[in-house]
Amino acid sequence: MDDFEATIVGELDRWQRAGKVAQFWLRDDDAVEPTAPLERLLSISGAFSVPLTLAVIPAHTGAALVERLQPEPSCSVAVHGWSHRNYAGPDEKKQELGRHRPAAEILDELQQGFDRLAELHRERFVPMLVPPWNRIDAALVPQLAGLGYQALSVYGPEKPAALPLVNAHVDVMDWHGTRGGRDPQALAVEIAARLRFMFDHGGAVGLLTHHLVHDEAVWDFMTALFTVTADHPACRWTPVADILRKQQPSIG
Repeated sequence: MDDFEATIVGELDRWQRAGKVAQFWLRDDDAVEPTAPLERLLSISGAFSVPLTLAVIPAHTGAALVERLQPEPSCSVAVHGWSHRNYAGPDEKKQELGRHRPAAEILDELQQGFDRLAELHRERFVPMLVPPWNRIDAALVPQLAGLGYQALSVYGPEKPAALPLVNAHVDVMDWHGTRGGRDPQALAVEIAARLRFMFDHGGAVGLLTHHLVHDEAVWDFMTALFTVTADHPACRWTPVADILRKQQPSIG
């Protein structure tokens, strides 16, 4: 057993001894249409029976993605903003859903995005908003339920909010360095740390991927992670809709 496997399996074995099962879920951002990277993502997640949630950009998607996902029963679709357009200034962090435009304009786009994906994807649609760049003006969040949204998914530990949070916690990409896959052992350490927190406080491990920009390091990491977790009795890769249904108010 190498260090990567030992780090994750060692923590899952502790869960097994305690009679607990850790929930994992997979979120992949920026889906629009069928592509070779999407095929690879669907192939690897399907090979290990890992349910996949695609955060789809409503303004740029259409029937082609619907048709491609028809034979994928374990794939769900969430709303990834509207157009994934950055409205922030050059010295600010990128945002589509920030304070740079009137709230009414943003909410109208989020309603359009909800309605468009709900109509296109129907039973695989999850009424969850995934803000582009994982950022949203906090003043908008209390308005989301009125648009039909039942959950919000950003990045990092869940905090009290006006809408249930089902976050991603481990990002495979080295955005500020190589812009490729991060060191697999560093990712394993992050996953183990999240598992230790969950052991006492509950929650899930949300893995965040971006299929359009993966290098071989990311695909190798995903294969390694799924290999050591998919059949472990203390790990369950779970559809995000199931996590949302069972979620209790908590801080994670």
